[in-house]
Amino acid sequence: MKRSRFTEEQIIAILKEQEAGVPVADLCRKHGVSNASIYKWKAKYGGMDVSEARRLKALEDENARLKKLLADSMLDNAALKDLLGKKMVAPAAERDAVAHLQTAYGMSERRACRVLGCCRMTMRYQALRTDDIMLRDRMKAIAHERRRFGYRRLHVLLRREGYQVNHKRLFRIYREEKLMVRRRGGRKRAMGTRAPMLTPMAPNDRWSLDFVSDQMTDGRRFRVLTVVDDCTRECLTLVADTSLSGLRVARELETLMATRGRPKMIVSDNGTEFTSNAILGFADRMGIDWHYIAPGKPIQNAFIESFNGRLRDELLNETLFPSLAHVRATVASWRADYNLHRPHSRLGWMTPAEYADTFNPRRDLPLRSMTSSAPAPVAHPGQIGQTNRPSLLQAG
Repeated sequence: MKRSRFTEEQIIAILKEQEAGVPVADLCRKHGVSNASIYKWKAKYGGMDVSEARRLKALEDENARLKKLLADSMLDNAALKDLLGKKMVAPAAERDAVAHLQTAYGMSERRACRVLGCCRMTMRYQALRTDDIMLRDRMKAIAHERRRFGYRRLHVLLRREGYQVNHKRLFRIYREEKLMVRRRGGRKRAMGTRAPMLTPMAPNDRWSLDFVSDQMTDGRRFRVLTVVDDCTRECLTLVADTSLSGLRVARELETLMATRGRPKMIVSDNGTEFTSNAILGFADRMGIDWHYIAPGKPIQNAFIESFNGRLRDELLNETLFPSLAHVRATVASWRADYNLHRPHSRLGWMTPAEYADTFNPRRDLPLRSMTSSAPAPVAHPGQIGQTNRPSLLQAG
C-alpha cells in the first residue's frame, strides 16, 4: 500500500480547520491535496482525536500482519499436504522436496527449508564421492560366490586383496547393490541366566564332537561327523557317510590323533554313538577325559553347535548333493576354505589357521594348513555334566 505523506496528526489538524469553517477549496490549495482526499479523510477520521487515530492505525497494522501470517500458514499447509506421500529420509529426497516447493508454490529456499524442517546447508552440499566401479564389481563377485557372508566378512576379504575402504562406505555400497543376507528363521529360545562356557587357552585342550545330517538329491540321507578344536576354532575333520557307528567314530578319532596329537578333553552329547562301548573303551585306552553334556542342553556344547550352524548355512543349505562321493569332496573343500581363508569374527577376523600359528611352540605337522587352534568356558565343563570312568566301561 502506498504510504501517505501526511501523518494521522496532520490529517486530523486539517479536518479541524475544515470544521472551523475554512472552505475545502482553500484547504486543498493550502496543503496541495485534492477534494477527494479531504472527503476520504473525513470519512475515515471524522470525529476522532489523535489518540483514537493512532489506535486505529495500530489495529490496521495488526490486522494486516495477521492476514499475512494466516496466508503463509495456509500456503505451508497446502505445500505439506502436497508432499504427504513422499518420503524425505535421505538428503537427496530433501533436496527434491525443496525444489518442488520452489517451483510449484514460488517459495524461496529459506522458506521451503523452514517448512520442511531441514538445513539449508543440505540443499547446497555438492557430493564429492567417487563411485569405485572396480570395488563395487569385486564386492558383488565375492558376495555371489559366498552368498551367506555379510558385509563385515566381505570387508575383511576385500582388505586382504588390497582394497583400502572404510566399513561404512562398504556398507553403503552393500545396501545399494541389495546384497543383504536373508536371515533364516530359527526356533524360539527360552530366556534365562546361563553360565558362559570357558574357552580353552591352548590347542588340544578340548575338542567338541557332534553330528550333522542332510540328504542327497535321490532322497538318501547321510551324516557328517564334525570335530572342532575349541581353542583355535579349527575344523579338525569332517567325516561323511550314510552310517557312522561308535566304532567308526573311535577309528576316525584315533587316525586324527596320530597326526594332530591327543586332546585333554572331548565334549559331546549323549548320542548312542558317543555312549557306546567302543567309545568308552577308546577313551579309557587313550586316557582322555570324555565329558558328556547334560541331556537337552546343547548350549553346553556351544562351540560345535555354532560351527554346525555355519556348516549348514554356508554349505548344506546351499548345495545339492547327487552322490556320497560328491558330499565328501565338497565338505573337504569347504573345510580347507574354513580353516585357511574364512575370517572368524571371534578371532579378530583371523582365520583359524592364522590364529593357531600364534601359539608357541609351533607345531610342525603334515597337515598343518588344515588343522589349528582358538579361545576358554566360565565354569569348568565338569560341573555341568558327567565324566566317564572306567566303571562305565565295566557296566557296559
